[in-house]
Amino acid sequence: MTTLTTGHVGLNVTDLGRSGDFYRRVLGLETLGESVDADRRYAFLGLDGKLLITLWQQSDGRFATALPGLHHLAFQVPGIEDVRRAEATLRELGATLVHDGVVAHSEGAQSGGVFFEDPDGIRLEIYVPTGAGDRPAPAQSAPTCGFF
Repeated sequence: MTTLTTGHVGLNVTDLGRSGDFYRRVLGLETLGESVDADRRYAFLGLDGKLLITLWQQSDGRFATALPGLHHLAFQVPGIEDVRRAEATLRELGATLVHDGVVAHSEGAQSGGVFFEDPDGIRLEIYVPTGAGDRPAPAQSAPTCGFF
């Protein structure tokens, strides 16, 4: 392979409507396609016609962090103001924030973001590579994106 990029991420959810609303509001995604057939419920979400996330309603319970699999999913945005807008939306929605708002990735780092859970407990991050240096890191001994 000479070039490799992530195409899209597929996530299992318990309630397609609830999760679709959450991802559209927090990330500003649009629905590119969907099926509401009782046996095959899914939604394709993206930006500018590009697929980014597929949601599949085929799960029960909550995201299990103790099992092998996804650790967290991170989305890079252009500026710290985008992270702050996402944080405000997350607070409006009553989402679970892992730290108290925007934090640096590590002490003294310029990168950082907001760390949170979707309605099914899937761990997510919205971050910037620069612009978060004025925020403290929540842990001195581990990277913030470790969700420790």
